[in-house]
Amino acid sequence: MDKSIQGVNSLSSNSLLKSGKGAQKNEKSSFGEVLKKSLNEINDLQKKGEEAMSDIATGQVKDLHQAALAIDKAEMSMKLMLEVRNKAINAYKEILRTQI
Repeated sequence: MDKSIQGVNSLSSNSLLKSGKGAQKNEKSSFGEVLKKSLNEINDLQKKGEEAMSDIATGQVKDLHQAALAIDKAEMSMKLMLEVRNKAINAYKEILRTQI
């Protein structure tokens, strides 16, 4: 896979499923740990995106293409995180609506 989108690839559902399968076998990583790791990765991508935007604004950017990729990675990772959050909230609401 292209190295430029490797960070976003690490947040894909396939990698989360693989890490979940490893958790079943190894019992060392929990859902919370996987979620925390993903949020830390998103946070790092956001920081890199903000740095790239400030470098563009101040004219200190060395490679405009890499800066644009960093901004796009940050944007895509945030959108993915928001969609995962929305799905989790919807699932929680659905559980609350079920009658026992």
